[in-house]
Amino acid sequence: MSQNYCIYHDLYINTSAKNVFKGISQPDQLNNWWTKKCTGTPKMGEVYNFYFSEEDNWFGEVTACIPAKSLEITITQADLDWNGTVLDFKLAEEKGKVLLSFMHRMWKTDNKHFRISSFCWAMLLNGLKNYLEKGVIVPFKNRA
Repeated sequence: MSQNYCIYHDLYINTSAKNVFKGISQPDQLNNWWTKKCTGTPKMGEVYNFYFSEEDNWFGEVTACIPAKSLEITITQADLDWNGTVLDFKLAEEKGKVLLSFMHRMWKTDNKHFRISSFCWAMLLNGLKNYLEKGVIVPFKNRA
């Protein structure tokens, strides 16, 4: 029986679910906290291109999408460890804040790259929070 591993992070963001959804789904906003260049549309079956460098030019397919509620992207072309993994963002409004429950699912092993990615996601999601709450954009070269 094969085991799958998952990265989990929950954080509150002081804005609306609509704004958080834009932050995780709109290429121009993804470029402000995660990617260097991005293209894609948050609709079932659509493909995102997550460009970080010529060596790291990755793709993922939208496998679930409910605007202002959830977005799931299955990574289709990336490095070996990320291929087939799933980025899963769930949003819940609570007392004027949004609880963002993030999972990076379907890792085949809990190797060094898995552990580094978990740390990087924590840093990047904090960058998303600061971007959405305060307008802070961390330069790409300074991101996790």
